[in-house]
Amino acid sequence: MATLHFHQTTTATPGQFIAGLTDFGPGRKELFENSDDEHLEVHDQGPGHADVTEGSGGIWERLNYDWSDPNRVVMTTTDSNTWGGNSGHTYTFKRQADGTTDIDVVVVREGKNLKGRLVGIVLSTVGRGVLPKAFGKTVKAIEARSNGASGAEAS
Repeated sequence: MATLHFHQTTTATPGQFIAGLTDFGPGRKELFENSDDEHLEVHDQGPGHADVTEGSGGIWERLNYDWSDPNRVVMTTTDSNTWGGNSGHTYTFKRQADGTTDIDVVVVREGKNLKGRLVGIVLSTVGRGVLPKAFGKTVKAIEARSNGASGAEAS
Protein backbone atom coordinates (compact mmCIF):
# COMPACT_ATOMS: atom_id res chain seq x y z
CA MET A 1 0.00 0.00 0.00
CA ALA A 2 1.30 3.44 -0.93
CA THR A 3 0.37 6.43 1.21
CA LEU A 4 1.48 9.78 -0.17
CA HIS A 5 1.22 13.00 1.80
CA PHE A 6 1.92 16.45 0.42
CA HIS A 7 1.15 20.07 1.10
CA GLN A 8 0.74 23.27 -0.91
CA THR A 9 -0.25 26.85 -0.19
CA THR A 10 -2.60 28.58 -2.62
CA THR A 11 -4.22 31.96 -3.13
CA ALA A 12 -7.50 30.18 -3.91
CA THR A 13 -10.08 29.95 -1.15
CA PRO A 14 -11.25 26.51 0.02
CA GLY A 15 -14.52 27.16 -1.84
CA GLN A 16 -12.72 27.97 -5.08
CA PHE A 17 -10.55 24.87 -4.78
CA ILE A 18 -13.52 22.65 -3.99
CA ALA A 19 -15.38 24.15 -6.98
CA GLY A 20 -12.47 23.09 -9.23
CA LEU A 21 -12.13 19.68 -7.59
CA THR A 22 -15.83 18.97 -8.04
CA ASP A 23 -16.26 20.36 -11.57
CA PHE A 24 -16.94 17.20 -13.54
CA GLY A 25 -17.61 18.97 -16.83
CA PRO A 26 -15.64 18.79 -20.08
CA GLY A 27 -12.02 19.91 -19.83
CA ARG A 28 -11.42 18.33 -16.41
CA LYS A 29 -8.00 17.23 -17.68
CA GLU A 30 -6.97 20.90 -17.76
CA LEU A 31 -7.14 20.84 -13.96
CA PHE A 32 -6.37 17.17 -13.28
CA GLU A 33 -4.00 15.51 -15.73
CA ASN A 34 -5.05 12.02 -14.60
CA SER A 35 -8.70 12.52 -15.59
CA ASP A 36 -9.47 12.18 -19.31
CA ASP A 37 -12.89 13.33 -20.54
CA GLU A 38 -13.48 10.00 -22.29
CA HIS A 39 -13.12 8.14 -18.96
CA LEU A 40 -15.31 10.59 -17.02
CA GLU A 41 -18.81 9.46 -16.01
CA VAL A 42 -20.94 11.10 -13.32
CA HIS A 43 -23.28 8.43 -11.93
CA ASP A 44 -24.91 10.64 -9.29
CA GLN A 45 -24.38 14.15 -7.95
CA GLY A 46 -26.08 16.26 -5.33
CA PRO A 47 -25.26 18.95 -2.79
CA GLY A 48 -21.96 17.98 -1.18
CA HIS A 49 -21.48 14.63 -2.88
CA ALA A 50 -20.92 12.85 -6.18
CA ASP A 51 -20.35 9.35 -7.49
CA VAL A 52 -17.90 9.61 -10.40
CA THR A 53 -15.78 7.27 -12.52
CA GLU A 54 -12.61 8.84 -13.89
CA GLY A 55 -9.12 7.92 -14.99
CA SER A 56 -6.55 7.90 -17.75
CA GLY A 57 -3.74 5.79 -19.15
CA GLY A 58 -5.58 2.52 -18.62
CA ILE A 59 -6.27 3.15 -14.92
CA TRP A 60 -9.76 4.10 -13.79
CA GLU A 61 -11.55 4.30 -10.49
CA ARG A 62 -15.04 5.03 -9.28
CA LEU A 63 -14.95 7.56 -6.46
CA ASN A 64 -17.46 8.67 -3.89
CA TYR A 65 -16.77 12.40 -3.44
CA ASP A 66 -17.89 13.98 -0.15
CA TRP A 67 -17.46 17.74 0.23
CA SER A 68 -20.16 18.28 2.86
CA ASP A 69 -17.45 19.73 5.16
CA PRO A 70 -16.36 23.10 3.63
CA ASN A 71 -12.78 22.45 4.80
CA ARG A 72 -12.36 18.88 3.56
CA VAL A 73 -13.03 16.74 0.52
CA VAL A 74 -12.88 12.97 0.93
CA MET A 75 -12.77 10.81 -2.19
CA THR A 76 -13.26 7.11 -1.45
CA THR A 77 -12.53 4.51 -4.12
CA THR A 78 -15.57 2.25 -4.52
CA ASP A 79 -14.45 0.38 -7.65
CA SER A 80 -11.38 0.32 -9.88
CA ASN A 81 -9.46 -1.81 -12.31
CA THR A 82 -6.35 -1.16 -10.18
CA TRP A 83 -7.17 0.11 -6.67
CA GLY A 84 -9.06 -1.46 -3.79
CA GLY A 85 -9.05 -1.63 -0.01
CA ASN A 86 -8.64 1.77 1.62
CA SER A 87 -7.73 3.65 -1.58
CA GLY A 88 -8.77 7.25 -1.95
CA HIS A 89 -7.81 10.90 -1.50
CA THR A 90 -8.36 13.41 1.29
CA TYR A 91 -7.93 17.16 0.77
CA THR A 92 -7.96 19.31 3.92
CA PHE A 93 -8.09 23.12 3.67
CA LYS A 94 -7.02 25.66 6.27
CA ARG A 95 -7.40 29.41 5.73
CA GLN A 96 -4.44 31.49 6.84
CA ALA A 97 -4.47 35.02 8.30
CA ASP A 98 -2.75 36.33 5.14
CA GLY A 99 -5.66 35.16 2.95
CA THR A 100 -3.94 32.09 1.55
CA THR A 101 -5.13 28.53 1.99
CA ASP A 102 -2.98 25.60 3.09
CA ILE A 103 -3.95 22.37 1.39
CA ASP A 104 -2.95 19.07 2.94
CA VAL A 105 -3.39 16.04 0.66
CA VAL A 106 -3.25 12.35 1.55
CA VAL A 107 -3.48 9.79 -1.26
CA VAL A 108 -3.81 6.11 -0.37
CA ARG A 109 -3.23 3.52 -3.08
CA GLU A 110 -3.85 -0.11 -2.24
CA GLY A 111 -3.39 -2.36 -5.25
CA LYS A 112 -6.17 -4.90 -5.71
CA ASN A 113 -4.31 -6.98 -8.30
CA LEU A 114 -0.82 -7.38 -9.74
CA LYS A 115 -1.15 -4.22 -11.83
CA GLY A 116 -2.25 -2.24 -8.77
CA ARG A 117 0.55 -3.59 -6.59
CA LEU A 118 3.15 -2.75 -9.26
CA VAL A 119 1.77 0.75 -9.84
CA GLY A 120 1.65 1.18 -6.04
CA ILE A 121 5.37 0.37 -5.82
CA VAL A 122 6.10 2.93 -8.54
CA LEU A 123 4.01 5.53 -6.70
CA SER A 124 5.85 4.79 -3.46
CA THR A 125 9.13 5.69 -5.15
CA VAL A 126 8.87 7.82 -8.30
CA GLY A 127 5.38 9.05 -7.40
CA ARG A 128 6.67 10.87 -4.33
CA GLY A 129 8.18 13.43 -6.71
CA VAL A 130 5.74 13.22 -9.62
CA LEU A 131 2.40 13.55 -7.81
CA PRO A 132 3.27 16.72 -5.85
CA LYS A 133 4.43 18.33 -9.11
CA ALA A 134 1.16 17.36 -10.82
CA PHE A 135 -0.74 18.71 -7.82
CA GLY A 136 1.22 21.97 -8.10
CA LYS A 137 -0.03 22.28 -11.71
CA THR A 138 -3.58 21.68 -10.49
CA VAL A 139 -3.22 24.39 -7.85
CA LYS A 140 -1.92 26.89 -10.44
CA ALA A 141 -4.76 26.02 -12.85
CA ILE A 142 -7.40 26.48 -10.13
CA GLU A 143 -5.80 29.77 -9.07
CA ALA A 144 -5.87 31.01 -12.67
CA ARG A 145 -9.49 29.96 -13.06
CA SER A 146 -10.40 31.51 -9.70
CA ASN A 147 -8.89 34.88 -10.61
CA GLY A 148 -11.90 35.40 -12.86
CA ALA A 149 -14.39 33.85 -10.41
CA SER A 150 -17.06 35.93 -8.74
CA GLY A 151 -16.94 36.60 -5.04
CA ALA A 152 -19.99 34.33 -4.62
CA GLU A 153 -17.82 31.31 -5.48
CA ALA A 154 -15.29 32.11 -2.79
CA SER A 155 -15.69 31.00 0.78
